[in-house]
Amino acid sequence: MPILTQKRLTDYRRETFRLDPAHRLRSKEDAIRFANERGFIFFWPIKGVTLPSLWTAAAGDRPVPDEHDDPGHVTWGWKDDLLDKRVWYYARILRRRNSIISHPTLPFFYALSPNYGDPDEDFLLQYEQGLLTQESKLVYEALLKEGPLDSISLRRAAHLTSPESTSRFTRALDSLQFEFKVLPTGVAEAGAWHYAFIYDLTHRYYPNLVEQAGIITEPTARQQLLTAYYRSLGAATRKEAAKLFGWHPNDLERTFQVLFDHNILINAVELENNAGPVAALSELV
Repeated sequence: MPILTQKRLTDYRRETFRLDPAHRLRSKEDAIRFANERGFIFFWPIKGVTLPSLWTAAAGDRPVPDEHDDPGHVTWGWKDDLLDKRVWYYARILRRRNSIISHPTLPFFYALSPNYGDPDEDFLLQYEQGLLTQESKLVYEALLKEGPLDSISLRRAAHLTSPESTSRFTRALDSLQFEFKVLPTGVAEAGAWHYAFIYDLTHRYYPNLVEQAGIITEPTARQQLLTAYYRSLGAATRKEAAKLFGWHPNDLERTFQVLFDHNILINAVELENNAGPVAALSELV
């Protein structure tokens, strides 16, 4: 069984996660380059899921503090300032958490989404099939009819303003983002906090995305994304990959097999101090 030392893996991740102080992100331009290098990252680090994040690359490998004056929170300003600049795709995607996806990688994610044909009409078919909640349908229809709306105006337009509908509205927004139907595209001075995301329909904000994704097969999309994942992590178990992507086990296993066959990944690698075998980039073993 091939062996990967913990030091070799740690050194690799120090580079891909930008953990060395000398390589930290110090500007919005650095942040954009980092997202393009990795393909997809989290905004914040997510407990129990290993993946590069904007926070860690800028502030170091430490918990996100509650103090608003922590210097690491400069990442919040970068994210807000860049929302309307179309430099990356930001929404609640991976594990339904705040994720950043580079534009070259975006079509591969979209190719795996439940969007097909005409997005102006297909949501109705999903709703009829029981694959879209009534709240998600109302939110989508409001944006389709009214154009981009801040979250306060969107609740009104979707007729979800009652106190008991708050959680249902939030779940609808999360689900629509997860399915690449809706995304935040700016910040408005609205509501009690004078801060609210502006939302738009993905296919309207990125009018070429449907065509770009249409030529990508699902197997190709999975191969591209799993390769990018391992180029960030260096090594990981099948369980870790499944936890991040949520693909059907058969689809995941077929994707792994293609990457093994093409010598992109090595199967059944013994990682020092790890309980079980991992898959690893061939260049690390």
